[in-house]
This record gives sequence, C-alpha cells and structure tokens, in this order.
Amino acid sequence: MSDEDISIDEKRVYADKKGATTAFVATGVGITRVDISDDIVGEFSLVHRGTATDAASADGRLAVATTEDVLVGTGEEFEPTGFGPADAVGYHDGLLAAGDGRLARYDDGWVTLAELDDVRAMDGEMVAAASGVHRLDGTHVGLTAAHDVTTAGGPLAATETGLYYLANGWMDALDGEFRVTANRADGTAHAATADRLYERTDVEWSAVELPIEGTVADVAYGEATYAVTTDGTFLVNAGDGWRHRSLGLPDVTALAVV
Repeated sequence: MSDEDISIDEKRVYADKKGATTAFVATGVGITRVDISDDIVGEFSLVHRGTATDAASADGRLAVATTEDVLVGTGEEFEPTGFGPADAVGYHDGLLAAGDGRLARYDDGWVTLAELDDVRAMDGEMVAAASGVHRLDGTHVGLTAAHDVTTAGGPLAATETGLYYLANGWMDALDGEFRVTANRADGTAHAATADRLYERTDVEWSAVELPIEGTVADVAYGEATYAVTTDGTFLVNAGDGWRHRSLGLPDVTALAVV
C-alpha cells in the first residue's frame, strides 16, 4: 500500500484515534503542522508563513526561529518575542535563542548569555556552532564545525568530520560528514549525513534503510520515531517499519513534536 495517500479506511482509523501526536516542521515557506496517529501520517497544514530556521518544544509549548523573530505558541497561533532574526531555538530552564552572534534566554525579556557566532543548534546545556560545541555561557568544550548536538541520552555531536559521543572527552562514534543527531534517555539515537540515516540501539550503530531517497533534515521522538527530509517528506516508524508522506514543502530545516 502506498504511503503517499491515506486511504478512506486509514482516515477513519486516524479520526478514531485518541491522543494523536502533533509535529511541527520548519520550512522555507513557514511552519507546518502534521498530525500523526501510530504510523499514519494524517492531515497537515501551513500554520504560519515566513522562513523558519529551527523549532523546539517543551511542556506543550513550541518555539520557532525565523528570519524575522523568535515565535512562541501552542501551534494554533504564535506570538513574537522581540529577539529578532534567529538561527536556533531551544528550551533549558526557559526559552533559548541564538542569532546575529548572540545567545540569550528569555526572562521577562531577552538576557544575553554569551556572544557566539554561527550557532546551528542547541539542546539542553549544549550548543553546536561553527567553532565547535559550547556550553550556554559560551565556553568551548571541544570539536569544530558542529552542526547539531543532543543531550538526552548522553551528549552526541554531529560535525563535519564525524559523529562523536562524550565520555572521557569526545570519542569517535561514526566517520562521515554528519549534520543531524537525536537521542533519548533509553539509549535510542539517530544521526544523519547528507545521504544516510543511522540508528543506535544499545551501543551498536547501523545504517537505516528508508523507503525514500532524500537528505534527512531532522529526527524527533514521541510515541514513535519521526523524521523529515529537506525536500519535505515526513516519515514515521512506530515499530513496524517506516511509512512516509510528502508534505510538498521546500527547504525543511527542523522538526519538533509537542
């Protein structure tokens, strides 16, 4: 059965599901909401127009970095925060944002934490930037040319020279030019180069056979594992393999599940 279109029976199943997952995809034309139930990718719609560069979620709240401002909301509507153009957003003891050489936290207004250029991503207390991995106060903690960092199941950093995990210093996990990484507390993790997605179960990494071609832009977790490609194909794996659906939206940069 093709995953490009949802059958009538699947639509009925989707409509009957309780507690469906909602994901938001940051794209070059705006923010897209995607509804998922188990491994069925359901309805999707553009909920905000504009160039979105990153997205993050925490406690049912969504933050989106755009070329105009950092927006926050529940996904139904968004409010500007006054940060200005941003490259990355995150949550750790509050809302975080980076852009124009500044890393800041929102506390009744934006408070600068560090001066840091070319931030690409942030998670927990760590920031990925062109100069490597940093803490929120700007302290460099190793590596160079970092594109992504994640901390939930132990820090992982995706860089232009490889994927690294933090133990007694940064240790090699995989060779290659990595741009995406994600992990969770149970030890599951994913990482992606321009042409390959990898998965870690326990301590072993292996390549993932996806049903479509394309560069993975981001990976996120919820009731299942979710991924999205740069050219707008949304994928979900609820335990029985990957299913997918094209969103038809270009320049995808990030994925957040709320």
